Amino acid sequence: MTFAELKEALYLFGFHENDLLSIKRIKQRHRTLIRKAHPDLHADIDPERIRRLNEAAGIIMDYVQSYRFSFTAEEFYRQIPEEHLRHQFSGDPVWAGRIEEK
Repeated sequence: MTFAELKEALYLFGFHENDLLSIKRIKQRHRTLIRKAHPDLHADIDPERIRRLNEAAGIIMDYVQSYRFSFTAEEFYRQIPEEHLRHQFSGDPVWAGRIEEK
């Protein structure tokens, strides 16, 4: 697989290279696109489109499944921004909800 093939597959699925994708989201989009291109449901659709969609799904899934995950704190907080904010401001009495009484 080349980067150009990956970009083409993403384009065919309507994804952008900066999108954060899950396997579930990829499978849902694949299912939706196959339904729209199925020759039994739409007589005027080119059957070659299903082959291209399946090939693109294979490329994207191969890339996602072979991705090496990092379990560092930096990567964790990048993946879950809400937890990053909680961690960043947990010591601040205003943001953490702990206002000191005088």
